[in-house]
Amino acid sequence: MAFARKDLGHGIGLRPAHYSNWLAEKPRVDWVEVISENHLARGGRPNAVLEKVRAEVPVVLHGVSLAVGSVDPLDERHLKALSALVQRIEPAYVSDHLCWGRHDGRYAHELLPLPYTDEALQLVTERVRRVQDVLQRQILLENVSSYVAYRESTMTEWAFLSRVADGADCGILLDVNNIYVSARNHGFDALAYLDGVPAARVAQFHLAGHSDKGRYLLDTHDVEVPDSVWALYREALQRFGRVPALVEWDEHVPPLDEVIAQSLLARDLEKAVLP
Repeated sequence: MAFARKDLGHGIGLRPAHYSNWLAEKPRVDWVEVISENHLARGGRPNAVLEKVRAEVPVVLHGVSLAVGSVDPLDERHLKALSALVQRIEPAYVSDHLCWGRHDGRYAHELLPLPYTDEALQLVTERVRRVQDVLQRQILLENVSSYVAYRESTMTEWAFLSRVADGADCGILLDVNNIYVSARNHGFDALAYLDGVPAARVAQFHLAGHSDKGRYLLDTHDVEVPDSVWALYREALQRFGRVPALVEWDEHVPPLDEVIAQSLLARDLEKAVLP
């Protein structure tokens, strides 16, 4: 079956730099996304803020450490803690990344790209199904920015992502910035990526900034969304329609109003493209 897209509107990432704002007021955003790993343990200020925010707007749990592409066994303790968080928060979505990051019991703290092969496809599909069985819900998988490719790959990244989503019956978190970054780094057509993804599976967009290092682009989330990513977002809207969109800003985080202003730009662009 397809993924049931929710009409959340436009949101931002909930970051510690803005906790005081959220405790003092209800900022003008439709929804927020939090890093799942920051809230697995009970108690503390992060969870106090999250409980208040959850009472005011929908919350999406976005993970960074499931490592669905790793050959190491899934971390069952992590899955159990994530399941408890899901039951406690009742998020609109649960998402993580299409990548690997664990090997031989070690965690790399990186979102590493996969070889796009049939063998990897089978592995990832089975692991995503297992995650969904534990959480008792469909999840979203996000495309990552990449800087290397594998000679062993037999298909494009977008074909791999689409086949995983169909095979595991999960949704897609389409990171528009990551598509642009990887397209520049590897020389593929970003529009071909958009055209190759099944619209029925796309449940959320990410928008963010990056840094131009000359020979390559680096996904940094430390600046405003650049014109190039806004242009690709426009193309995504034309292909996929109204999709919940979130602005990520994780480094050199500015005042909350500046992040919200970026979210409002996304809303204005959506209204212009989809009147």
